[in-house]
Amino acid sequence: MTGKENSRERLIKTASRLFQLQGYHATGLNQITKESGAPKGSLYYHFPDGKEQLAIESVQLTTAFVSKQIEEGLNKSTDPIEAIQLFIKDMAERFERESCTVGIPIAAVALETSLISEPLRASCQSAYQKFQSAFTEKLIQSGYEEKHAMELGIVINSMIEGAFLISFTMGKSEPLRLVAKQIPSLLK
Repeated sequence: MTGKENSRERLIKTASRLFQLQGYHATGLNQITKESGAPKGSLYYHFPDGKEQLAIESVQLTTAFVSKQIEEGLNKSTDPIEAIQLFIKDMAERFERESCTVGIPIAAVALETSLISEPLRASCQSAYQKFQSAFTEKLIQSGYEEKHAMELGIVINSMIEGAFLISFTMGKSEPLRLVAKQIPSLLK
């Protein structure tokens, strides 16, 4: 790995973490460069379009990470109900272990920027579609009709996103666990 690649990756990872914790508008470029340890000049070298470009690439990095977690979680069982429940329960346990110290992966950027930045809105939309597709594919593989599986993929992802947000406001994982409990009713 070259020094340029290393500083670029550090900038993206740091920005991703800060956007999740603080939101897009509360995160400044100076803070990102300082916390990443990357030279200030490397920020504009790697991201000539500035903060928006950095945020898009941060969303893409987060999307890849979360998608992998979803896919790994769904592969823990061939039964879709059990697989989705296990994935959500794993999320609840991770939430408890990390003591609410990580943010909501895409939501903060999506909520703050969707009305003011078409490229960021599209990047967040793509992320949510990728998450939903993982649930949809699991259901299709299990015999669900494609249109119904697509609808359920959206509903499942929406329930998880909402439960994650409410878990943050409550400071406990109970909403995630309640969603996991209701999956059999949804998928019957």
